[in-house]
Amino acid sequence: MSGGLWLRLLDGLLVTLQLTAFGAVLGLLFAFAAGLARLARSRVVRGVALGYTEGFRGLPALVVLFWLVFALPGLGWQLEPLFAGVLALALNIGAYGAEVVRGAVLSVPAAQLEAATALNFTPWQRMRLVVLPQALVAMVPPMGNLLIELLKATALVSLVYLQDLTFQGQIVRAATGETAAVFAGLLVGYGAIALLLTGLVRIVERRAAASLGRAPRSGARAGEGAR
Repeated sequence: MSGGLWLRLLDGLLVTLQLTAFGAVLGLLFAFAAGLARLARSRVVRGVALGYTEGFRGLPALVVLFWLVFALPGLGWQLEPLFAGVLALALNIGAYGAEVVRGAVLSVPAAQLEAATALNFTPWQRMRLVVLPQALVAMVPPMGNLLIELLKATALVSLVYLQDLTFQGQIVRAATGETAAVFAGLLVGYGAIALLLTGLVRIVERRAAASLGRAPRSGARAGEGAR
């Protein structure tokens, strides 16, 4: 393989990392907004959040991506390709994350909420000082699983000609004919990124648990909280 072809793979790796990072941040915002909205007192707010979570959990991320890239311009909206990819992935992963957020908040013992109420905490103080610190510890493992799912889903953007790692791998394969070598490299690349993300999630989990004086859940299942 020539040096120029290797550089194509590095360019694709950068796009994949951007999709993963930006998709994770935006997806987390969607997850918290929808997850907390599912617990709101207003039926309208709960209904909108329910529509989002159930709707996007039932839609394939690829269809959402095609709609944003190919259908939306026909309605007068042209999104930058990288943003369209990030948005499609974030909408999908955020819908799953919303259920993680909702479940983690509901897992906080009711007695602690009653104690906070007895201390005249406002609803915002109860959420910020009592609920979220405990709920975040429960969220980290399943959110980590969703992060890995997000990484794997980034390969879908190659189908809309966004030059991620998979797209560049296809270009290199076509130019060299080295199918096995190229796809072995892609496996190693995605696997290495996944291992790095897993390590980061474990660090976050340990620190979150330590902040509450707990030990991290070493026995958490790999598929917990995932689709």
